[in-house]
Amino acid sequence: MLIPRKIPIDEIYVPAARRKTLHPETVRLIAESIVENGQQTPIQVRHDGKRYVLIEGLHRLEALKWLGETTIDSYLVQARRH
Repeated sequence: MLIPRKIPIDEIYVPAARRKTLHPETVRLIAESIVENGQQTPIQVRHDGKRYVLIEGLHRLEALKWLGETTIDSYLVQARRH
């Protein structure tokens, strides 16, 4: 069972390929929802030894940045080895 933990937003690295999928209108809508209801679903990150790497939740991450938050609820997941 995954347990959410708060991690600093500034320690999260977003890969370039993932950044290309960002939609500002979606960020705005999610930010409005977070103001009204709080963060309902944690993002998913993996730790690469130095930083957290975003796996899932780009729009939630950007919405919380936009709202001025410094931490985010996250699930720490293990990277799959290929």
